[in-house]
Amino acid sequence: CLVVSSQTVDVQPGEPVTLLCSNISTTPTQTDWFRVVNRTEVSCISSMYGSDGEASYCHGFRYGFEMSSYNSTIFLKINQVKLSDSGLYFCGFYMNKHTVIGNATDLSIKTQCNTIISLKEESDRMTSLTTVILGGLTVILTIVVTVLAVKIRKLQTAVKEETPAERRKVNLKNSV
Repeated sequence: CLVVSSQTVDVQPGEPVTLLCSNISTTPTQTDWFRVVNRTEVSCISSMYGSDGEASYCHGFRYGFEMSSYNSTIFLKINQVKLSDSGLYFCGFYMNKHTVIGNATDLSIKTQCNTIISLKEESDRMTSLTTVILGGLTVILTIVVTVLAVKIRKLQTAVKEETPAERRKVNLKNSV
């Protein structure tokens, strides 16, 4: 098997989405679309023989899915995406008695709930950052206040320990 390319597509519920698959065969061949859900559940979606063939749909995919082809591209359109449509979609070609995987697309359905969760996570990060900044400022201010209190206490102690003669000298210097 060979995987040619893969991509991730994000879409909102109710929106249409079209998945693309490059036809790597130079001759008419059987082309199939599949979906893998939870890494274990593989479902056949549709198949078509040749680029101008009519698509046939597997059980559960007859409505809401459209397989088509134009030039060397095979399309799978989902008319209105539902949450249950999320999964890994890939196309395959039957060539020379082997199935070759063409393209893989991880279809991710984004809901408002996902957006709200993302906004809440961002808010939580901002709250954490603000808490760290305010905590740091509190520590710095506490240190500054403590240093100033110690200096004031030392000055008060020095003033109390001065003798009356030393106080008179200081008062005389200040009055002159």
